[in-house]
Amino acid sequence: MGLLTAACAAYASLAAWLWLTLAQGMFWRTDVRLPPRTAPAHWPSVAIVVPARDEAEVLPRSLPSLIAQDYPGEAEVILVDDGSTDGTGELARRLAREHPGLPLTVVSPGDPAPGWTGKLWALRHGIAIARTAHSAEPDFLLLTDADIAHEPDSLRELVAAATSADLDLVSQMARLRVVGVWERLVVPAFVYFFAQLYPFRRINRPSARTAAAAGGCVLLRTTAAVRAGVPDRIRQAVIDDVSLARAVQRSGGRIWLGLAERVDSVRPYPALADLWRMVSRSAYAQLRHQPLLLAGTVAGLALVYLVPPAALLAGLATGHPAVAWAGGLAWLLMAGTYLPMLRYYRQSVVLAPLLPFTALLYLLMTVDSAVQHYRGRGAAWKGRTYARPSDA
Repeated sequence: MGLLTAACAAYASLAAWLWLTLAQGMFWRTDVRLPPRTAPAHWPSVAIVVPARDEAEVLPRSLPSLIAQDYPGEAEVILVDDGSTDGTGELARRLAREHPGLPLTVVSPGDPAPGWTGKLWALRHGIAIARTAHSAEPDFLLLTDADIAHEPDSLRELVAAATSADLDLVSQMARLRVVGVWERLVVPAFVYFFAQLYPFRRINRPSARTAAAAGGCVLLRTTAAVRAGVPDRIRQAVIDDVSLARAVQRSGGRIWLGLAERVDSVRPYPALADLWRMVSRSAYAQLRHQPLLLAGTVAGLALVYLVPPAALLAGLATGHPAVAWAGGLAWLLMAGTYLPMLRYYRQSVVLAPLLPFTALLYLLMTVDSAVQHYRGRGAAWKGRTYARPSDA
C-alpha cells in the first residue's frame, strides 16, 4: 500500500506539472512587458498618489524618483502621510525642496474610518484631493507605494501604453530587491507563485475573466475608478491590488499586468523574519479565511512541490524506477519553469532545484497566517491589525 500510495502521488504530481507547464497561461514566461505604445497627440494629466506609513527609511530613494519624472503633460505628486511616527511627512517636504521637479503635496487623513484598511483609507483621501484640488480632474491616477523607485521615463511609458491600447488599468510588478541570502531564496519565488496564480497573459486578454494587479505600480483612468467605485467598494480589502483589478474589470474596464523593467522596490528584507511577515500578513486573507481552502492549499503545495523530490529519493532508495522517474521529471519541470524568473532577477540557476524548500517555507507561512488570524491578530502591518472583513 505504501508503494502504491507513493506511485500515485508521484504520477499525480507529474500530471500537475504537465498541466501547469502547458495549460496555465504560460505563467512561467517573463517576457510580458509593457505593450506596444506610441506617444499620444496630447499628454493627459496625471496625479501620482503615494500612501506612506512610517517610510522614512526608504523615502529618500523613492520619492525623488517620482518628483523627477520626465513627463510632457501636467502631473503632480500627492503623498498621503498615514499616521506616521517617524517623520515621514516632514522628510517628504524636505526631499521636495532638495529635488525640484513635479509639485508635491503632503496631506494626512487621520486614522482610518471603521471598515477601512489603512492603505485604502490613505488612497481614498489622496484620490479625493487629486480630483478636487484643481478645476479639472486628472485623466489618470498613478497609485504607487512609498518603497517604489521609478526611472525618469516610467510615467511617460505607462501613460503611452494605456492610451495606445485603450487600457483602463496598467500595472507593473516592480522588481523587488534581491541582495541577501534569504531574499535570493524567497523573493523570485514570490513573483513566480503570484504569476502561477494569476497568469499575466490570461489577465491581459480583452475577454479575460482573471484579474489582478501589482499594488506598487498601478496607472488607473480616473473615469474607470469612478465607474468601479474604488477605493470605497474595496475598502476592507487586505489584498487591495487584486481587489482593485477585479472591481475595474467587473465594471467593464480593460486591465493589463506585466513585469517591470525600470520600476524597482527599494525595501530591504534582510532576514527571513522580514519576508515571513510580508507573506503571512495576507496569505490567509488570500484564502478568504476559509479553513477548507487552507487545507486544500496545504495539500496542493505538498503534492506539487514536495512530492517530486520525495518521490525521486524514495524511488531510488527502494529500487522502484517508475516512482523515481515520475518524481524526477516533475522536479525537472518545476526547476525548468522557475529558470526564467531566476534570470529575470539575475540569480544563479543553482537556486532552481531548491524551489521545493522555498515552497515549504511558503506553506509554513500560510499556516502561520491562519494561526495568527485565529489568535485575533489578523493581518498585522506597521502597528495595525485587520480582522476578517465582513461581507460587503
